[in-house]
Amino acid sequence: MNQSQTDPPAQSSVQYPSLSVVVPVYNEESTLSEVVRKVLAIPYLLEVIIVDDCSTDGTPGIIRKLVEAHPQVRTSRQNRNAGKTAALRTGFALTQGEVVIVQDADLEYDPSEIHTLIQPILDGYADVVFGSRFLVRKATRVLYFYHFLANKLLTFLSNSMTNLNMTDVETGYKAFRGDIIRNMIIVSSGFGFEVEVTAKVAKLKCAIYEVPISYYGRTYLEGKKVSFTDGLVALWLVFRFNLFSGLRSSFRNLPEIPSRSTRGSSAEEARTESLMKND
Repeated sequence: MNQSQTDPPAQSSVQYPSLSVVVPVYNEESTLSEVVRKVLAIPYLLEVIIVDDCSTDGTPGIIRKLVEAHPQVRTSRQNRNAGKTAALRTGFALTQGEVVIVQDADLEYDPSEIHTLIQPILDGYADVVFGSRFLVRKATRVLYFYHFLANKLLTFLSNSMTNLNMTDVETGYKAFRGDIIRNMIIVSSGFGFEVEVTAKVAKLKCAIYEVPISYYGRTYLEGKKVSFTDGLVALWLVFRFNLFSGLRSSFRNLPEIPSRSTRGSSAEEARTESLMKND
């Protein structure tokens, strides 16, 4: 795979923790710059990894300008258009942060909410956090009823197999401890990432949290890309990754999961140490 990268970014001034934001992008020339501008304002940011899935509009030129203007921005371009999951697989492998989050390039999700979203990981209580559009609602655009039903169906089927009480497995906002997502073996394609990653973190028996988020959805005329066929594929993948994929085949190396009694303590110790160094 052809990966054109800039030099690694300078070390973050905030020593604890470091955040990697992976931005998969395909033909998002009208929103990408604004997304990256908002991401660069996030506390604890180490790097922004933009993976271009062979865009055919002005997106590649915008990416070049962003890389030149911001040392925290790095990029990789796919050899062919292979879908969101393939772009994320590429992006995750390039990350260095202790926390990794996915940020779509279309402004359906607001980057200013990322800090709140990852807070349970920063505090040491969560290993994975999903941003939910169906918890106590923030701003949410009213759109397609059949998308809502499909999401509820996928979430119900996923929960019935993972024994989790998730409210939004198809959310685009998912944050992970870096060692978890970099060790995960991701094999699906298209938009299969959402249900695959949910099944695999459930097998890990790690601490998963949900945080309410805003959602500024797009119509198909405005550029929304997910289709009815993607929904059917997701249904099959719920069964595939929950019934026919084991824990050992889901991770290259199994990440260490803290015990309940130690959660939060290591994060507080690291935060105190960082404050002492800055005094």
